[in-house]
Amino acid sequence: MSTISTYLAITSNMSRWLSAMAQSPEVSSQTKYFEQNIGKVTSASQLVSNPRLFNYAMTAFGLGDRTNEKGLMKEVLAQGVNSSTALANTLGNPSIRAFALAFDFASNGPATTNSPSLAANVVNRYLENSLQTSQGQQNPGVQLALYFQENAPSLTSIYGILGDKNLLTVVQTALGISPLTSMEPIDVQANALSKRINLADFQNPTKLRAFIERFSAMNDVNNGGSTGTSGSNIVSLLNTEAGAGVDGGLLLQAQNVNFGGL
Repeated sequence: MSTISTYLAITSNMSRWLSAMAQSPEVSSQTKYFEQNIGKVTSASQLVSNPRLFNYAMTAFGLGDRTNEKGLMKEVLAQGVNSSTALANTLGNPSIRAFALAFDFASNGPATTNSPSLAANVVNRYLENSLQTSQGQQNPGVQLALYFQENAPSLTSIYGILGDKNLLTVVQTALGISPLTSMEPIDVQANALSKRINLADFQNPTKLRAFIERFSAMNDVNNGGSTGTSGSNIVSLLNTEAGAGVDGGLLLQAQNVNFGGL
């Protein structure tokens, strides 16, 4: 299946997909441990010091590849989110900020992990991340699309995109921007993206979906097309009026693409 058809199939019935993921043996085991033990944690230090709980929580927020950065994450949690100079707000990574906001020991102290809503939030995020990872083994584009859907709405700065390789890949693909631009000074990249993206659009479900569909279509085009996705369908998606922050030049580029003979 194409990136876009798989993405649409999943998002049209997300609850069923997450339910199936929750029942897989490995996910079920990890979730059970988290639910039974997270309430015993009373500090950031205790959370970071328990590998199983810490890995589960980090994975839930898309930070599974940073579980070795215990020192950094401990400091992130210690500083909280209330100060504009706190690490969670200055690192420019929306996933780290979301993690710090969920485990806000700085504001709530030992009572942080006693909230049923915290456990439910983390478990749901873990299931979503597990689904993304599972799909990524078959089609990395689907994983990126689902990741973008989960994280883009919380973006508060263009630098949040530049600081997250997954978000940046989606944006570059959707807008037809060469990955080589990542070699340019960060301020130059931020200025260029600011002219083509309105972050507020990602908080609009219709515009967010249209942008992800644009990415999915371009991802299929860049990878030689895929069964079930015709050239005319891709161009139609790229011409969606609800597209978020994309100029007309990309449409002309897309229409000149060779869609594998279709």
